Amino acid sequence: MASTSSFRASSSSSTPSIPQTSTHDVFLSFRGEDTRYNFTDHLYKALVNRGIRTFRDDKLRRGEAIAPELLKAIEESRSSVIVFSENYARSRWCLDELVKIMECHKDLGHAVFPIFYHVDPSHVRKQEGSFGEAFAGYEENWKDKIPRWRTALTEAANLSGWYLGKKRYESDNIKKITDDIFCQLNCKRLDVGDNLVGIDSRLKEMDLRLDMESDAVRIVGIYGMGGIGGEVYLTYKINFLVIS
Repeated sequence: MASTSSFRASSSSSTPSIPQTSTHDVFLSFRGEDTRYNFTDHLYKALVNRGIRTFRDDKLRRGEAIAPELLKAIEESRSSVIVFSENYARSRWCLDELVKIMECHKDLGHAVFPIFYHVDPSHVRKQEGSFGEAFAGYEENWKDKIPRWRTALTEAANLSGWYLGKKRYESDNIKKITDDIFCQLNCKRLDVGDNLVGIDSRLKEMDLRLDMESDAVRIVGIYGMGGIGGEVYLTYKINFLVIS
C-alpha cells in the first residue's frame, strides 16, 4: 500500500454480535514505548470523555508472560482497540495480548477495532517491514508461539479499521475514531436514577428564576467542560431546551 496521509479503513470481515454487558466497553492494546505518552494517551482521554468505559494498562512491565489481570480485563471488555505501531510486534507481551483478544473475538463476540498508526496495514497483515524484522528475531527461541502470533496479526489486520498517516492532525483522527466506536458499541448515557442528592433545592431556585407559569420560551445555557452532567441536571424534573 502506498504511503498516504488519508484516513481510511482496511479490508473488512464480519463481526460477531457485540456483548451488551461487561465491565469495560474498550480494552486498549498498544506498544507503550511507541504511543503511551502521545497518541494512545490522547485517544484514552477522548474515549473516557465520550463516556466510553476504557481499560488501559498503566504499568510499564518487563516480564516474560502477560499478567493474568490483563487477560481478565480483555475477557470483561466488550471490545478492544489495537494501536498497531512501528514496534508493536517487537513486544511478545503485545503479541500474547493480541492472541487473547482474537480468541475473545471468535468465542465471545468481542469487537476488535484496529488502528494502523504510521504503519502500513499490509505490513501487519503479512508481517513485513518492521513486523517482519521482529519475527526474524523470534525464529530461534519462540517457534511454538510464532504461528499463533502470525494468525492473530493477519486476522486483526483484515478487520475494518483506521489507517493514520503522518500528515494529518491527530485530534481530527481521534475524534473520528471515538465517534465511530461510540456508535458501533451503541453506548448509552449513564442512567442517574431518581435520587440525586442535593438537587431539589436547586430545582426550586430554578423554578423561581424561570417563572415556569409563563408561556414565554425559556432557554438555559450551561458553560463548562463536557461531561459535567448539565443535561441530566436540567432534564431531571423539568422539560425544556438545553444548550450546553
